[in-house]
Formats: sequence, C-alpha cells, structure tokens
Amino acid sequence: KRISLPPMKNYLRLLRYVKSYKGYAFLNIFFNMLSVIFSLFSLTMVIPFLNVLFGQQQVYEKVAWTFSVKAALTNFNYFLSQYIIEHGKIPALTYICVLIVILFFLKNLFRYLAMYFISPIRNGVVRDLRNKMYNKILFLPLTYFSEERKGDLMSRMTSDVQEIEWSIMQSLEVIFREPLTVGLYLATMVIMSPQLSLFVFILLPIAGLLIGQIGKSLRRTSSKSQAKMGVLLSAIEETLSGLRIVKAFTAEPFFQKKFYKLNDEYRKLMIRLYRKRDLTSPLSEFLGAVVMVIVIYFGGKLVLDEAESLEPSVFIYFIVIFSQLIPPAKSFSEAYSNVQRGLASVERINKILDAEITIADKEHAIQLTDFNHSIEYRDVSFAYHKGGSGWVLKNIDLKIEKGKTIALVGQSGSGKTTLVDLLPRFYDLEHGEILVDGENINAYKLNDLRGNMGIVNQESILFNDTIFNNIAFGLDNISIADVENAAKIANAHDFIMQMQDGYQTNVGDRGGRLSGGQRQRISIARAILKNPPILILDEATSALDTESERLVQDAITNLMKNRTTLVVAHRLSTIKHADEIIVMQQGEIIERGTHLQLLDKGGVYKKLYELQAFV
Repeated sequence: KRISLPPMKNYLRLLRYVKSYKGYAFLNIFFNMLSVIFSLFSLTMVIPFLNVLFGQQQVYEKVAWTFSVKAALTNFNYFLSQYIIEHGKIPALTYICVLIVILFFLKNLFRYLAMYFISPIRNGVVRDLRNKMYNKILFLPLTYFSEERKGDLMSRMTSDVQEIEWSIMQSLEVIFREPLTVGLYLATMVIMSPQLSLFVFILLPIAGLLIGQIGKSLRRTSSKSQAKMGVLLSAIEETLSGLRIVKAFTAEPFFQKKFYKLNDEYRKLMIRLYRKRDLTSPLSEFLGAVVMVIVIYFGGKLVLDEAESLEPSVFIYFIVIFSQLIPPAKSFSEAYSNVQRGLASVERINKILDAEITIADKEHAIQLTDFNHSIEYRDVSFAYHKGGSGWVLKNIDLKIEKGKTIALVGQSGSGKTTLVDLLPRFYDLEHGEILVDGENINAYKLNDLRGNMGIVNQESILFNDTIFNNIAFGLDNISIADVENAAKIANAHDFIMQMQDGYQTNVGDRGGRLSGGQRQRISIARAILKNPPILILDEATSALDTESERLVQDAITNLMKNRTTLVVAHRLSTIKHADEIIVMQQGEIIERGTHLQLLDKGGVYKKLYELQAFV
C-alpha cells in the first residue's frame, strides 16, 4: 500500500538545502509575518471606519482593555467617534483614507521584501542541487553508467531539476507565507466567534483531503511523465550518436516510427498531468465557497437569534476575514499540487544522489608519490556483475617489472581492456588482488594511483574546447612551450600549426572537426604531457591510417623508454619489441613470451601473426 510518508521525507530532505540560506529564510518569514499582520488590519478596519463615519455606531464611552475583539473594536470606535465630534466627518474621512493607504502600502512593501529575500533561496537551492548531482556523476563507478540510460540520466539532471525549480522552488514562498496567513486569520476568527470557527475547522480539512487525493494522483502521473521524458531523451541521444548508421541503412522510417510513438505516449501523459493539475484550483475555490455559504447560514442564524449570541458587526468582520482566508488557502492548494508534481522529480534525482560510490579512498589511504618496483596481478578473477556470473577474467597471474613493456593480445572479448582497466581502479575486484610496489592498489589514494598513470584509449576522447586545453587537460600552470613539446613528440605539432588558430583551434563536439588520426595524436600528446611513470595504451594506433600509425608509433616508442607500459595491441606488428607478450583467450592467459619465442612455439600467437601478415 502506498503511503505519503516517503514523499514527505523527500520534501524535508530537499528543504535541508535551505539551511545554507537560513538568514534569508528568517528575513522572509519575518517580513511575511508583518505583511500578514498589516493585511489583517487593512481589511478588518474598513467596516468599523464606515460604521462610525456614517453614524451607524457612535460610541461615547470606552471600555477596559481585554483580549477580545469586542473590547478592541469598541475602544477603536470610541476614539474615532471622538475624532468626528472634534473635527467633523470630512477630516475623519481623510484620516481613514490615509490610514488605509498607509496600511496597504506597508502590507505590500513587506510582501515584496519577503519575496526579495526568498529569491536567493530558490535559485541557490537549485544551484546546490545541480552541483551535488554533477559531483555525484563524476565520482560514481563506471558500472553504474553501464546499467543506466544516458538519456535518462540527462533527463534527471536537466528536466527533473528544472521541474523542481518550477514547481517546488516557486512554491516555496507560498508554502512559507500562506500557512502563516491562514494561521493568523483563523486565530482572529476564533477570538471573534468560537462557534462559527468550529464549522471552519471541521469543513476545511475535509476539503483539504479531497485536494490531497488529487495531489497524490498528480505525483504518480508526474513520475511516469518524467520517466517517459528520460526514454525520449535516450532515443534522441541514440539517434544523434548513430546518425551515420541510420542514414547508411536507410533506417529513417523505423526511427521516425519509434520516436513518434514515444512522443505520443509522452503527450498523453502530459495531458493527464495538466488536467489533474488544472482541477485543483477550481475545486479548491468551489469547496471554499461551499464552506463560506455554510458559515454564512449558521452565522446568520446566530445573528437573527433573539438571544443575540453574535453581534451583526462582529459577524460582518468574521465574513470579511473568512473571505480573505480563501485566496491563501487556494494558493496553498495550488502550491501543494505543484509540490506533489515536483516530488516525483525529487524521487528520480535521489536515485542518483543515493547511488553508492563503491570506488573511493579507503580509510587511512596511503600516498603513492612515485612508482619504484613492480605491478603484480595475483589470482585475479573479475565479473562485471556481482556474484561471479559471467567471468571476464579468470585466475590471472602477471608481474610487470618497472621499465618493462607488456603487450596484451588476443581476440575481441578475451579480457584485454578489462585487465588494464582494473589497474587504475575503474572497477574494483572481488577476487584476487593487484599490487603496486607490493601494496594493494585499494590501499592507495585514488588520485595518487591514477596520477601515476597515463592512458590512451582506442576511442579518442576529446572535449569541446581548444587543442591547447585538450592536451593540457587536468594539469595546472602549463606553458605553451610544454604543450608544443608534447605535440611534437606525438607528431601532432605540424598539423596543429596548419590550422587557422593553431593551438587555440576548437576541436568541436568530441573532436568532430579533426580526423581520427589527428584526434588520436592529440590524445597521445595529452598522455605525454602528463609524463607518468606508468603508461596504458589501449589499442592506441587502431584508429590510424598507415602513415599516421608510423608517425605515432615512433612517438610511442620514444615515450615508452624508461617507462612501465601496458599495451593492448590489435596490430601485432606494433608490439614486436615488447619485453613480454601475453596472449589471452576467454579471460585466461594461454601463452606468454617474447615475439620470437611465441613464433617458435607455433601456437595461437603465431596463427594470429600469420593471419595479419597475410592480410
């Protein structure tokens, strides 16, 4: 059975972000309180003014001050009657008009100041929420993203956060102000007439329950619509990423049909959402009117009763205040509906914020200032899913001495990339251990461990920035001379200088303005500039043409001197001079040795080499 407690917890959790802005929150509440008080005075004083002004209720004696509406109104009427007697009705009318204008001015001034001080809260909380989500995305393990749709994650970080800004944050001022308004008005009504107030206290909660049911339904529909938006963004992201293949296979009609269907499903959900949301305001107004009619009926009976248990003037004041109770109650019900809609987004966002960061520094992690001796894989087995189903690596034992070059070869899916990805702790082991200088890599600080490694992937990952910033990525205070030197070693300097803006040329989205070979050489220059003691080259030359491969291979050969290097190789001709070649098959090491030793052995490596040589 679904209960409302978790959504309330989510709302209170969101409000914790307001703690950083408690000064603004205090000022908002303070000025809202003043605004409500002056609103109460400006409305309730009009009728007594008119009664005394037109001689309907002249008062010639004041009474003792007590905590009652009757005493306050009688004394107010007395002072106003004395003013009329001394100065006449026209000056009294002027006095009343000026007083009303001053009261309304102060009411609206304080209301503006309340809104003025809540603006930093609304926008600050949304900023903090975006920052926290982005930070969480940066530190979540790679396994998390393999199980989530990229489009859905983008939806949570964009449309869901925007929904919170539009629905909850814009309702924050109403949620702070209107309960205060309703509370003060109700307190005044209780003082005026406890009997009539009893009807209000009975009937308003019933109306609130009806509106609350719509709010719950609204939250469920909103959750479905946000999830559907995630699927929609995923479809857009997949289309943009694979547009070349879509066109090549003339699959435009298929993708059109798929997108149209998703888009129409989203349309239907949004229609349901808007209809439920738009029902809240008229329903709350109608229920408020019903409550008012009931109050007028029973109040009228009290006034007409011969016992005169309720004076007509007090009844008029009561109705005036109650009529002003409906707008804040209506605003609060609308805000409640908006909050319910926003809570669906909060739940989706919390799935990211509550995701466990499994790869992080252990307690009392030690520093790794330099790499001195060796890297060792001891009985390493690995599966991407916990529990060991579908082993990608099985019982790997491998030792790499400092300064050596180890090449990993084998068919696709044999576990080569997974083996090197475990070294910088992109994934954590469940079975076995990896040692650097005799210490388990889990014991080192993560930044120190990765700081000693330079990585060049098969897919050149560049950012929509200048060539200079892509090469100097992650490093501070780097000179242009250092960047140029790294580019020269990577044989990238010449083609960079031929570009219009040289090193300040923007490479476009994912480096789309450059060729595959150019992107790869910039990636290699980035690794060269970092100058790490350990290099990981994951098929770094596979995207290059023959000429580019020769240029880059010379640079890589120079780069690998006096460094410890793990090379995942597709082209076996590039790793002839490796100190040891590891041949992998189905997650296991089946052969190992130098190039010549493996050729003499006549096993799997020789077959692979001869196949490539024949090709």
